[in-house]
Amino acid sequence: MEEEVVREEEERRRAALQLKLLLRRILTKEAYDRLSNIKLANPELYTQVVNVILSLYQSGRVSTVDEALLKKIVERLRGPKRETRIRIKRKGV
Repeated sequence: MEEEVVREEEERRRAALQLKLLLRRILTKEAYDRLSNIKLANPELYTQVVNVILSLYQSGRVSTVDEALLKKIVERLRGPKRETRIRIKRKGV
């Protein structure tokens, strides 16, 4: 039982390392850094972005992803940003 758990953990580590190496090869340094920040801030969005990048790469539609393309992918997945407005109510005016 313990051996199986250790084996599964090793497989997970190996897969994570392969993914990291592939992303380093596909993304520019700036794009990789931005993707790392996304991973820290929003792991779910990170997973979605990685899936899109891998899909684009595997289909041959892109060979490298720069920061501008990464931003477009993130914007598409997030949807349009809502504008925040702050209203200040003044008394007696």
